[in-house]
Amino acid sequence: MISVTLFALALLCPLAGSGIGVALRRRLPEHHLSLESIDVIKLAMGLMATLVALILGLLIQSANLYRSTIEIEYRQILASIIHLDEYLRAYGPDANAVRERVSSVAIHSFRERWPGEDFGPAAPLPDAGRSQYTDVQQQIVALHPADAEQRWFQSQALQITNRLADLRWLVTSQQLANAPLLPVFILIFLCSIAIFGGFSLYAHPNPTVFAVIALAALAIAGSTFLIVELNNPFHGLLHISSDGALAVARVLGK
Repeated sequence: MISVTLFALALLCPLAGSGIGVALRRRLPEHHLSLESIDVIKLAMGLMATLVALILGLLIQSANLYRSTIEIEYRQILASIIHLDEYLRAYGPDANAVRERVSSVAIHSFRERWPGEDFGPAAPLPDAGRSQYTDVQQQIVALHPADAEQRWFQSQALQITNRLADLRWLVTSQQLANAPLLPVFILIFLCSIAIFGGFSLYAHPNPTVFAVIALAALAIAGSTFLIVELNNPFHGLLHISSDGALAVARVLGK
């Protein structure tokens, strides 16, 4: 998984930088490590560390907002599917075939999002390349309402299918438009090497220093892992729960 790989890199880069700093400390002349030089190193490393912390904070905030947006939109999709099934059931027995179609489309969509979950049986879709919501709309339009009540439920069902199609493409477009973060992470990793290398220049190596550096490296690695996981709402360890989709699958067609 990409999140685990980046976590490992984010953890190793500061440790590698610390090792480089310790090696350089032993080779640099004493006057390069004077109090004035150390003060300059502290200021430069402090500025760089502040910028890295700011970037990580902004990335976490942006990733959390992105995940929350996707989760809200997907909950709206689930609610719309339930409403569509309810309106078709209220229409009458003539809409049972459409309800079965809606159930099949929804379950196939759920399986794409959560392939490891069991959403129950579903009829095969005849053409996966076509817009399945358009097929559902065609079946709804083909219904022949006998009275004003059935006409109202038919119109409401068509409106919901329009909303479902819009939400589906909105979720898809947002996932495709998600900016790649690898160049940003590479920059953060290089900065972490420089920062921790600079820290090791003005501190004598000892177990306490190594423990503090390891904890700081773990914090950077944890932040990197969190950013990647939040930017992949349907994959990874922090994926959006499938409980709502499972509940919808149990309700559909009943």
